[in-house]
Amino acid sequence: MADKKITIKLIKSGIGRIKSHKQCIKGLGFRKLNQVIEVEDTPSVRGMINKIRDMVVEISPEAKNG
Repeated sequence: MADKKITIKLIKSGIGRIKSHKQCIKGLGFRKLNQVIEVEDTPSVRGMINKIRDMVVEISPEAKNG
């Protein structure tokens, strides 16, 4: 399961959010707004994404290729 990757993009700022949301942004590896990153598909990463689901968008593999 760890060999699968998820591509996500940060679309909203962490300014004004609670501390745990800011920690999730940092923990996922985001540094800038509109940054696209690729992370491993693990339950812990899925939990962080779920916690800030209004701030991120998952990019499908089809959209990346074309």
